[in-house]
Amino acid sequence: MNGAGGTSGGTGQFFLGLIMMCGGFYLLLNGIVVSSNFGFSSRLFSVGSGYGISGGMVMIPMMIGIGMVFYNSRNYLGWLIALCSFAALVFGVISSVNMSLRTMSAFELICILVLAIGGLGLFLRSLKPSAPPPPAR
Repeated sequence: MNGAGGTSGGTGQFFLGLIMMCGGFYLLLNGIVVSSNFGFSSRLFSVGSGYGISGGMVMIPMMIGIGMVFYNSRNYLGWLIALCSFAALVFGVISSVNMSLRTMSAFELICILVLAIGGLGLFLRSLKPSAPPPPAR
């Protein structure tokens, strides 16, 4: 009978490693605080020597492009303007995201890392074929 991953590895190690890995990475990702300073008046991009492009400035060509598309849906320039403005807005929002690790004790961090990395090691070990048993005498 085959074990985890079609190999002769241990199915118990597979599930224990999977549970440890999922729990550890969940706790690690749960400890990350995500904040943003995005606003329509905040600077998304800097052009040249300190000239900033805000989110509101990106919305103006987007509205013009959307208007051109609604007027004539085959207008490639309207599609290009609308899609490029939308891409610039999404890129600006993503680039304004700040991530930091919340304050936690060293014990908590070590436990989280042992769960995550130990579970990953156990999970990967279960996918490797186990050594055949020694011959009986």
